Amino acid sequence: MSQMLSNFINQANNLLWSYVIIALLISAGLYFSLRTRFVQLRYFKEMFKLLTEGTGSAKGTGHVSSFQAFCISTASRVGTGNLAGVATAITVGGPGAVFWMWTIALIGGASSFVESTLAQVYKIKDGENYRGGPAYYMERALGKRWMGILFSILITICFGLVFNSVQANTISQAFDKAFGIKTYVTGSVIAVLTAFIIFGGVKRIAKTAEAIVPVMAIAYVVVALFIVVKNINLIPHVFGMIIKGAFGVKQAIGGGIGAAIMMGIKRGLFSNEAGMGSAPNAAATAHTTHPAKQGLIQTLSVFTDTLLICSATAFIILTSGEYVKDGLTGIKLTQSALIYHVGGWGSIFIAVCIFLFAYSSVIGNYYYGETNIEFINSNKTYLTLYRLLVVGMVMWGSVASLQIVWDLADLFMGLMAVLNIIAILMLGSVAFKVLKDYEGQKRQGLDPKFKAKNIEGLKNADCWEE
Repeated sequence: MSQMLSNFINQANNLLWSYVIIALLISAGLYFSLRTRFVQLRYFKEMFKLLTEGTGSAKGTGHVSSFQAFCISTASRVGTGNLAGVATAITVGGPGAVFWMWTIALIGGASSFVESTLAQVYKIKDGENYRGGPAYYMERALGKRWMGILFSILITICFGLVFNSVQANTISQAFDKAFGIKTYVTGSVIAVLTAFIIFGGVKRIAKTAEAIVPVMAIAYVVVALFIVVKNINLIPHVFGMIIKGAFGVKQAIGGGIGAAIMMGIKRGLFSNEAGMGSAPNAAATAHTTHPAKQGLIQTLSVFTDTLLICSATAFIILTSGEYVKDGLTGIKLTQSALIYHVGGWGSIFIAVCIFLFAYSSVIGNYYYGETNIEFINSNKTYLTLYRLLVVGMVMWGSVASLQIVWDLADLFMGLMAVLNIIAILMLGSVAFKVLKDYEGQKRQGLDPKFKAKNIEGLKNADCWEE
């Protein structure tokens, strides 16, 4: 029975990803890139400026700052996909998969801008804080509450429960390999830490993400840069492998390009989440003066995830040559590659990175479920039950065999992406007008401030009324 279910999920995944998701992702990304005149590239420098301004924009207000919202979304994006997922993509799709991960990030940056800008436009007030996301703009802008409820159910199961069990499993496996700690012991510790943070609400989540994300990203990239410099003579060869794997004649004849594209895009989306509809839930929490500002900051989060951290993992693996060895995949491949470069402490370093990356993802993923449960029903009993389920899934995931869970994650992620892409394609014109308003104020030398009346016919943007 279990094997039949696994086969069914695999077939559904293959159909969904081969014919629907890839076409939608690329088409939507290219469309948004053209309509925004490649906003993800034109405002690259501006993103960093906005991010540094966002570190203190909500101080003393009780609100979540733009920087904290960036950290929540980056905490969710930067997880096992950056370490284990990249390794899996290279194992199955070859070095060429890395090129397609880069491509989906560059194209998806425009989709990320649109979805996060829409989340800001249609966010709602929740006490001192804000909340919003795809479910909210599906209801408030499209008038389709049923669509919002369906999306809320998918993201709550996918991120809050399934993905969190995957993250916990990766932590426990890494600690078992590095320190010999039993998986149930690691799982118990993670479960307790998770409960402490998530029962503290969005502010505790934001502060935790703000503390963890910069440290973990900088530490990992510094080690990767050390390895790149140490192996600088191999870098041209690595780039050659990536390009040949993505476009080579040999790979085309053997079907390798198809595998590279599929794995690169699938694992790229799993990692950076551009267009999937997850990050807008974090984007909506930010206290900012213009929706486009948070749209640009969230686009930078996509680049941070894929072009920086995923690339770091790819170069660590490809300069080691470990990926050609039989039986090495996932997090074990990443650990073996780092051990090859820096010695035995590499396994310990990866274990610590995995803990920081995956644990930050756990709390970021949890919040996506929280805000969507509140969309369906604001009764706090349901929220408490959800929190207990999250803690339980973290514990279970630490000791379980998770192949079927990975397959379910891919399936739910795909269904989420379909719903969200349809919604943002229908609402894209709103985001384009918001961007035009932002650019108009910038040309006048102003610090852009948005009002709902700036966009003719804009309705249900309550937080942006006078």
